[in-house]
Amino acid sequence: MTEESTTPSSGHVRRDREDPRDLLDASNDPGAVAFAASGTEAGTDLSWFSMLRHRVETKAVGSSRYPWWVLTALLSGLLALNITFTVFIVALPKVAGEFHTSVVALTWTMTGPLLAYGLAAPLLGKVGDLFGHRRLYLFGLAGAMVSAVLTAMSTSVGTLLFARTLDGIQGAATGTASMALIMSAFAPEDRVKAMGWWTLVGAGGPVIGVSLGAPIIQAFGWRALFWGQLALLAVAFVVVALIIPRPGHRRSGVVDYAPANREAGWKGMDWIGSWTLSGSVTAVMLGLSLGPSHGWTSSLILGLFISSVFGLAAFIWRIRTAENPLIPPEYFTRRNFVMPMVVRATANFAYFGAFFLFPLVMEQGYGYAIAAVGAVAIARPLLFAIASPVSGYATVRVGERNASVAGMICLTASLLIFALLMVHTPVIWVIVALALSGLGMGIAMPATSSTMANEVDPSKFGVMGAAQMLAMQVGEVAGIQVLVTMQQAAMHHRGLTANSAPAELLATFHTPFFLGAAIALIGVIAAATIRDFDRSDSSLKA
Repeated sequence: MTEESTTPSSGHVRRDREDPRDLLDASNDPGAVAFAASGTEAGTDLSWFSMLRHRVETKAVGSSRYPWWVLTALLSGLLALNITFTVFIVALPKVAGEFHTSVVALTWTMTGPLLAYGLAAPLLGKVGDLFGHRRLYLFGLAGAMVSAVLTAMSTSVGTLLFARTLDGIQGAATGTASMALIMSAFAPEDRVKAMGWWTLVGAGGPVIGVSLGAPIIQAFGWRALFWGQLALLAVAFVVVALIIPRPGHRRSGVVDYAPANREAGWKGMDWIGSWTLSGSVTAVMLGLSLGPSHGWTSSLILGLFISSVFGLAAFIWRIRTAENPLIPPEYFTRRNFVMPMVVRATANFAYFGAFFLFPLVMEQGYGYAIAAVGAVAIARPLLFAIASPVSGYATVRVGERNASVAGMICLTASLLIFALLMVHTPVIWVIVALALSGLGMGIAMPATSSTMANEVDPSKFGVMGAAQMLAMQVGEVAGIQVLVTMQQAAMHHRGLTANSAPAELLATFHTPFFLGAAIALIGVIAAATIRDFDRSDSSLKA
């Protein structure tokens, strides 16, 4: 007999002894499922893949550190995905020259994916909850490979924008699925550690991309970057397919929900809730993106914001009346579900608003060249990446509330330093502000992720991940557009140009940075209301 033990809080199933008959069960072969094969057909046609998978899986599942195998496999895919983001921004001038267009037009290679992400995240998060997050993650990796090929082979601006927008959809798939799989693999008290490493890859991937990608672009051109990404994605796809178990696999500690049949899964979809939330978020992000160019009081922008309000109202009505709502309404009465989203939204508002203002501060206020600005700016993502895993382990000792509050205080202090900069302020204070910004994000983000996950049922991990990511996206777009618009409006109001006196130019940044600090302070207050996870209950420990 095979003995099983179940961890009540997380749904983990652990086998004390393996059933050798499982190794001969062709229905456990993922290759058989992919090719609609079963029984003898699977055992003969795909035996090589089955043997390889069972060998890798047996070694992995038999390890006491199997959750870390899962984490490593998923992070390999996320690293391959985000490694090109920042360096592609650097390459935009070359791309614009090749396609005979402007850099301004190509900024939609960044805005498009954000909008696509907002549109797709609620729907894909629910799809993962119903049909399995492993399938969704592999779907996202496959979509990323298609996007990489289309980008590398683009012959026009339209093709390029389509390829990058597609990248946003797969980002929604892999982002929500990876978070759900990681949360289900780890016991509740250890999830913050895992999210520290997850955040490390999210923050450190772009830094690695700039370090390795810039020389590649210079030597081989920007298209070579995406052919290289294609190879990384293919390797990650194989690794995930081998290590991450299929839904319902009996010998794994990973809970991946799937319906008994496809029809039952589709019946569980809340189409109205998904599309109203998607439409509301997309409308507000599109309004924020177009506001600076079309005018905040134009009929288009006002129409988008009004549409967003109606969409949100329809979403609230739906979750209160539907039999199977996208997000159970009782979750919105729980502080450990709502407040982490507030922290993430406010943190991204402040962080990314300052991220886009900083180069202008250094160029206009201090007269720095672009290369020098990049050298100084590395302090922020570097501290973000380093602090994240350290914070994950420290949070186990100090608690999620203290970690979240400390992180948001660091971020608030960073924005205040930026707001008080003068032409005679030593540059070391700029570096301190950058370091505090990265440190604050690295400390706060793992704690908020794990807090929210520990508040929801594991069957809702996909939707939970989507809610987190949407809060971040809205905060990011709002921070960039609002703070940059305020600074540009101040320049216009005072009749300044880029060649005006540095002291006058630097003064136009004070109010935007003070606003960013005020928004970050709201995040401090929200973080202070978070309840710590109780790790004293031994029944929760694996």
